Amino acid sequence: MRARITPLGTLLALVAGLLTALVTTTPAQAAPLFKAPFPCGQKWTYSHHSAEVRQALDFVRSDGGTTAGTPVLASASGTARRYSQPTGAGNYIVIDHGSGWKTYYFHLNAYSVADGAWVSQGQQIGTTGTTGNSSGAHIHYEQLYNGVGQSIVINGASLAPYPGSYGSKFLTSDNGCSGGGGGKYWVDTFANATGYAQANTNDPQGVLYAGTNYVYCKVWGQEIRDGSGNYNHWWLRTDLDSVHAGKNGNGAYVSAYYLSRWGNDEARDNNGTVIPNC
Repeated sequence: MRARITPLGTLLALVAGLLTALVTTTPAQAAPLFKAPFPCGQKWTYSHHSAEVRQALDFVRSDGGTTAGTPVLASASGTARRYSQPTGAGNYIVIDHGSGWKTYYFHLNAYSVADGAWVSQGQQIGTTGTTGNSSGAHIHYEQLYNGVGQSIVINGASLAPYPGSYGSKFLTSDNGCSGGGGGKYWVDTFANATGYAQANTNDPQGVLYAGTNYVYCKVWGQEIRDGSGNYNHWWLRTDLDSVHAGKNGNGAYVSAYYLSRWGNDEARDNNGTVIPNC
């Protein structure tokens, strides 16, 4: 019996087809597990305007808290670079996450990290503002792969299709809920303490009861001082025991002044461990 010989042209066609299949099915590098660019427990609404580039989304708070001045958090770890474009993006940060992935955060009121700093997921990189070409405080947020804007994905779920206005779609953040310090830190507080949306007394959210409580991390903020000269600038992020109507008790801030031990401008847990920065 004769062996069947495949014509050369047929072989070349088969090889070309195989090469084409390999090229077209090579997947993009997997994206990081991006989280919302705002603090744990906060609820924000988002929208997309037709003039926006690169499939960006704009976020504003919808849980009763103020948008302006709210921390902007890294969606994933990476190297942060600071930029300024007064006629456009304003103060903004780009985080390079590696493997072609970057996130952009526009219109910041202020930066919270140095240019070129390595940041962890959930770390504060700035505060929400309206610098540059902006009509009001918001977070302009983008995800890019190899320089091309991608549909925003948070916790593995796409936020598309995008709404054209605020108030129809919402996102509650779980970014930074583990505290940025590897877990919870147990502290004793000597009195009931009001918790606030930020490290100041502008927006009360509820109350943390006196006793043994957990906190996640600390930030520097408004000084709290009493008539005896005791004071503290540190604020502790925690979850409140009671919440005011229309407010949010998750990820609120309580002054470290209420710690039962340690001294002025100290923030340590019951074992003496310095509570990490958020």
